Amino acid sequence: MIKSELRKKYKVLRNDLSFSQIDNLSISIANQVLKLPIWELTFYHIFLAIEEQKEVNTDYILNILSGKDKNIVISKSDFKTGLMTHFLLTDNTKIKKNSYNIPEPVDGITIAPNTIEVVFIPLLGFDKAGNRVGYGKGFYDRFLIDCKPQTIKIGVSFFDAEDQITDVYESDVKLNYCVTPKTIYTF
Repeated sequence: MIKSELRKKYKVLRNDLSFSQIDNLSISIANQVLKLPIWELTFYHIFLAIEEQKEVNTDYILNILSGKDKNIVISKSDFKTGLMTHFLLTDNTKIKKNSYNIPEPVDGITIAPNTIEVVFIPLLGFDKAGNRVGYGKGFYDRFLIDCKPQTIKIGVSFFDAEDQITDVYESDVKLNYCVTPKTIYTF
């Protein structure tokens, strides 16, 4: 299936989920994340869910990271340049939704992409080879290119893998893992 078809399919599937289902599935995903071999690292980048898009609620993963005393990094998107700036999440970080309803830090301590060791990635769909489909703006592909090659890339999804995404580009960055409520896919 091509990316544009997958975007439509998974937006409909997510839209059909109730907020109670999203909460329960997000807790299951967080419990699966605990099984990943990533906990000896220090800098973890995570997205803050867009509630209106019915994304995976990452608050549960955030609580795990915080409980394990990890350095948590969140981003602010610049829709003019297509780039993200990354900030350390602290007790003083002010979060505000941008015009796309993305919760973002107002400002803070910037963190270079090559410092980040693990990245949790929002997505709409993914395939059995670790290719992913996002919203199509390329923010994460541009960001991940600036990370170290050994940075661990983890997708989170309410749904299982597609067999194949047929229109993958050379510039698309693959996942190392994708975590669903019942399965950890390893690529």
